[in-house]
Amino acid sequence: MMIPIMNDMIRYFHNDVRRINHALKVYDFARLIAHESGIDKETRLVIKIAALLHDIGIKEAERKYHSSASRYQEEEGPAVARTILEQYHLDEKLVDRVCYIIGNHHTYTKIDGIDFQILVEADFIVNIYEDEMKPEVIQSIKKKIFKTEAGTRLLEGMYL
Repeated sequence: MMIPIMNDMIRYFHNDVRRINHALKVYDFARLIAHESGIDKETRLVIKIAALLHDIGIKEAERKYHSSASRYQEEEGPAVARTILEQYHLDEKLVDRVCYIIGNHHTYTKIDGIDFQILVEADFIVNIYEDEMKPEVIQSIKKKIFKTEAGTRLLEGMYL
């Protein structure tokens, strides 16, 4: 099921290779953190789908608001994700959870579970490189955001 969803994301972003690559990198880091954290199969599915689709609201945000600001991504993302996911006849509870994470993935005070935590950590691991963040910023992110052993180990091994 992940391959068709991945292809849907790629088709949706069309020729926006930067965003496609970002989603694929976040997906891989999220899978790695989830695996190393011993996460159960159902929760891993939420993590994988949320990772692939976490920024799916960007195109609508840019179309409607001429901005990719995080609040607009969060606002627009869940509806786009639901449209993509409806063809897979997934459990409604799973889709709701994925959409909650997508709709709040830049609002760190709303992290309320290991699935959400892992998505945020994977996104930061990728964003740190893509945004060329400075060591003091990375240290602050580590202190404020990172909670999993696997995510922290990756962050330290790659950047600190």
